[in-house]
Amino acid sequence: MSRDRALLERALERGEQDGGSVEFKERLSRDVHLEGGRRESLAAQLRHRLLSGDGEATYVVGVTDDGGLAGIDPDTFSETMDVLSLLAEEADAHIDDVQTWGIEDGLVGVAVIQEGGVLETDDEHVVVGTAGHVDHGKSTLVGSLVTGNPDDGDGATRSYLDVQPHEVERGLSADLSYAVYGFDDDGPVRVRNPNRKSDRAAVVESADRLVSFVDTVGHEPWLRTTIRGLVGQKLDYGLLVVAADDGPTRTTREHLGVLLATDLPTIVAITKTDAVSEERVEEVEREVEALLRDVDKSPLRVSRHGVDAAVEEISERVVPIVKTSAITMDGLETLDELFDRLPKTAEDGGEFRMYVDRSYSVTGVGAVASGTVMAGEVEAGDELLLGPMSDGRFQEVEVRSIEMHYHRVDEAQAGRIVGIALKGIKERAIERGMVLLPRDADPDPVREFEAEVMVLNHPTRIGDGYEPVVHLETIGEAAAFYPENGRLLPGDTGKTTVRFKFRPYLVEEGQKFVFREGRSKGVGTVTDVTPME
Repeated sequence: MSRDRALLERALERGEQDGGSVEFKERLSRDVHLEGGRRESLAAQLRHRLLSGDGEATYVVGVTDDGGLAGIDPDTFSETMDVLSLLAEEADAHIDDVQTWGIEDGLVGVAVIQEGGVLETDDEHVVVGTAGHVDHGKSTLVGSLVTGNPDDGDGATRSYLDVQPHEVERGLSADLSYAVYGFDDDGPVRVRNPNRKSDRAAVVESADRLVSFVDTVGHEPWLRTTIRGLVGQKLDYGLLVVAADDGPTRTTREHLGVLLATDLPTIVAITKTDAVSEERVEEVEREVEALLRDVDKSPLRVSRHGVDAAVEEISERVVPIVKTSAITMDGLETLDELFDRLPKTAEDGGEFRMYVDRSYSVTGVGAVASGTVMAGEVEAGDELLLGPMSDGRFQEVEVRSIEMHYHRVDEAQAGRIVGIALKGIKERAIERGMVLLPRDADPDPVREFEAEVMVLNHPTRIGDGYEPVVHLETIGEAAAFYPENGRLLPGDTGKTTVRFKFRPYLVEEGQKFVFREGRSKGVGTVTDVTPME
């Protein structure tokens, strides 16, 4: 019997008792259990269970009144969780965790319900995208920030972010990973054990201000993934790391170019200062300053000018530089103060919009679309559109539930990194680059658009039919370029028609994008779109 199964067995052994905190339910339905006086009666029953359990109740779903394993199908289980969530809200409580097990006749689940309303997400939430060369210490630095623990010199804190076993073994990140910590009146609120999702959720629940990190990939073969992380998320700031023992590299320059192309206010952290002499740290700091000046940015040494100046002056033009070590923890207090004080830069207005970055399926919940809310807000129960599909259609879906850093929430605003469970679609039909919109939106699928582009580097001229990969929001798609005058040269700025090679997407005027093909790359802004007929 597994540990997880033991949780179910313990709940069944305790059983339903008049003065106990365990409740058995075979199923709950909107039509039956939310009508008439049933809702108030069941909410009162839930409050009784919470009082009996000192603020915690356990609901076993998919079982008979005597504890027999009946099992229910996944759709019925999802509806039961929806109803239970509404009952919990009525009882001023929330579902804290759900675990499920498959049996011959369907699903059985255990829902743990905690006293107190669900997390409100309208407090400040700053989202930071990291970038930098492989082995320059991005993940290690973020791991030490969110835990407050020094690294052991072998990248121990990096393991808090790398999500695939082969990444941990090789010491390389191959996909985006995420981390969170926060602040309250007493200072940083850190994650005790980032490998436990409940610890991350506790930070989200208790902190007054949250800082989420989108940790990108430093290894050159995965540059496309880094671009996706920096372009496809609603970031407030960039954090570019440069190792003191290596200094700025070609990858450093490429990542800086992507950050600046998106007009993202950026901080440079010089890492691994413990590994070299003070003279070498000074030399690398001068190299970083020269690199920034080369792209018309003004470097600001925080060690010289102070945190106040960095907070006041950071912008698309001014880039603060902080010297750090994840081993000695030097400079991490400075980063803490910056992240605690820096204002949110992303605007929250407009109708709800979220580009899909990932999709997955959860037993008992169904299809989940994950990404960053780009505008507006979304609530459980909202009716949305998802698309475009390959033929240009948009599919009607409904929001079952929302999770943010493993904490179930009733709503989420712009800037939040969330997973949205969707009713009305299978996970296999969801693709990265699709967008979620309000159901009353009237979106036009776009296969072709006009753009103003700048070619950052290319070995020869760019002519008609040039096919790079275009990275726009979470879209990463091959596209053909047709320059206005038939060609674009390195360093040129000009107009071009861009046509996606395989399928349409939602593209809007004013959106910025990055294009690349091998080592060739450039940036652009959408100036006009041509809707599909």
